[in-house]
Amino acid sequence: MFKWLLVIAVVVLGYVWWKHQRQQERMERARAARRPPPASASPSPMVTCRHCGVHLPAADAVRGHLGPYCSDEHRRLAEG
Repeated sequence: MFKWLLVIAVVVLGYVWWKHQRQQERMERARAARRPPPASASPSPMVTCRHCGVHLPAADAVRGHLGPYCSDEHRRLAEG
């Protein structure tokens, strides 16, 4: 008889633990849904290489007398 009571107690405790875990997961998902989405970085302006036509961020471009280039080699080739 005691063996059955022990088995039932273990099953009930396992069920209670499982329900508690599910409730915590639900609360965490609800909390995450309430958070505002992370602010995305604003897009950087794009420029076109005067030699090959590839588009690249203006911050990465090499400046030349005639305009932006994707590399020093293309600046030298285009500007002589």
